[in-house]
Amino acid sequence: MPQARTEDRAKLEELTRQIRHDIVTSTTKAGSGHPSTSLSMVEIVTTLYFGGVLRYDTENPRDPDRDRFILSKGHGAPGLYAVLAAAGYFPREDLMTLRRLGSPLEGHPNMNRLAGVEASTGSLGQGFSIAIGHALGLKLDRKDARVYVMIGDGESEQGQIWEAAMHAGNHGLDNLTLIIDRNGYQQTAAVKEIQPLDPLEDKLRAFGLEVKTIDGHSLDEVAEAFDWARKVEGKAQAIVANTIKGKGVSLLEKDPGSWHGKPIPPDEEAKALEEIGASV
Repeated sequence: MPQARTEDRAKLEELTRQIRHDIVTSTTKAGSGHPSTSLSMVEIVTTLYFGGVLRYDTENPRDPDRDRFILSKGHGAPGLYAVLAAAGYFPREDLMTLRRLGSPLEGHPNMNRLAGVEASTGSLGQGFSIAIGHALGLKLDRKDARVYVMIGDGESEQGQIWEAAMHAGNHGLDNLTLIIDRNGYQQTAAVKEIQPLDPLEDKLRAFGLEVKTIDGHSLDEVAEAFDWARKVEGKAQAIVANTIKGKGVSLLEKDPGSWHGKPIPPDEEAKALEEIGASV
């Protein structure tokens, strides 16, 4: 199976701008979707797919030897779709069909309709458990493939997340990497105002996971974290990525609590794209 492509730093930075551009344009065109939570995860998914981390083959998306990425916070689908299009799973122009009747780019990922989607998610908390199933299956099949799963910090209020963490910690799933996109907000307000998670890292360690905290918008720190995760033996890993909801767009960044699940209005789109700095 082909190794995921490794791009130079300038190319990776340009890809982050392209993916942010596509998140904004697709959700504004749809008049619906979750651009803010998609924008916070861009450096992470860009590094996964283009930084030599994830093994995948767009010509054979169900290759049993592939690595898996599962987006448990399924409302971040516009971000997943943008990176899958950039990787070549489907034409980039199809992004503009987001949430249209008949389009495989549904509001939440549907693995039965779109190549590259590893799990149908959207019911918060379930993706982590699905990832554990993949990791266990790979162990049983004696394959060296890895599983990466992204959850949100608001999603971490779900009890199923902690049941899954307990299982991962108790069964030595060192082929499983949990990524927490810690952008600080859930649907209605800041996480710390609704259900504080701290001390998050200590809790994860208590469940038996190895933990590393990073700046989730630093391509260097993200890449180093994935290198670290691959070297951990005998334990599942958790990468706590501190991020900004709506990263790159001032309208969203300055008031993230008011923009959950809301696209950028058409009359604000040009300004947002200018701030992102994408050339395409």
